Amino acid sequence: MVNYALIGASGYIAPRHMNAIKDTGNTLRLALDTNDSVGIIDSISPECEFFTEFERFYDSAWRLANGNPRELDVVSVCSPNHLHHAHIAAGLRLGCDVICEKPLVPTVEHIRDLQELEKQTGKKVWTILQLRHHEAILKLREEAKSISPANKVDVDLTYITSRGRWYHESWKGDPRKSFGVASNIGVHFFDMLHFVFGEQIASEVHLLEEDRAAGYLEYERARVRWMLSINANDLPEKVVGKQRTYRSIQIAGNELEFSQGFTDLHTVSYQKIAAGEGYGLEDAYQSIESVSEIRDATPVKPNAHRCHPILTV
Repeated sequence: MVNYALIGASGYIAPRHMNAIKDTGNTLRLALDTNDSVGIIDSISPECEFFTEFERFYDSAWRLANGNPRELDVVSVCSPNHLHHAHIAAGLRLGCDVICEKPLVPTVEHIRDLQELEKQTGKKVWTILQLRHHEAILKLREEAKSISPANKVDVDLTYITSRGRWYHESWKGDPRKSFGVASNIGVHFFDMLHFVFGEQIASEVHLLEEDRAAGYLEYERARVRWMLSINANDLPEKVVGKQRTYRSIQIAGNELEFSQGFTDLHTVSYQKIAAGEGYGLEDAYQSIESVSEIRDATPVKPNAHRCHPILTV
């Protein structure tokens, strides 16, 4: 049995980590969040200690991690994006492995820093790249291996996940904390594109606003027009009034069906990590580099072939 601590217990994604810990037969010993609205713990790990202050959490974690016998093995990080690097470093310095939600960190320089900490502590950082475990994506990756770089496939990626006014008042609406919409809602899609179609070759940004971003990415085996948005006005007319999230990947004009199969991917990720088959810092490098470039880019006017269908040239 592996003993876990979790940082960021009141967020949207935390219950998926709590359930993954439970479903893999392990124990959540400690949890931390500045917000004390964490009643979800009662239905998953009622014996878990809970703290609202990092200092008290860290003191308890240190005692467990350095006791005889050792009673803390892994720290799971689900805190706001801008705190990931600090919380991963804290977990490593406790002598624990760390599992971190996406986006892992804002830049590749932060990845290199954590790689140095891995060497110093002898511990490992794992990142959640759950789309790499989705059956439809794995099948697509196998099919994509037969694509010649001379005959790249055309891909349209659209992800619109409507958010209300609360979003802009939260840390997610602050680009200093979320690193912008491309990082916050798009990083796992950019990782998936790299995973399926190979190394990134080129990037253009055509739109970069607080609630929308769009551009063009070229990979070894694909040309991708992408659009990300949290603005409900971008929803296609066919789904307006029916759903507030629209997810579409069209490959050579054919829709990739992957709307199902998301529920248990965090548990699968934890199972793979336990088996030593998870994804580490080096696996996150390409997607972090992609979103970092997008965040710092100056938008350019696209030509018709590279412009996402939702935009106009």
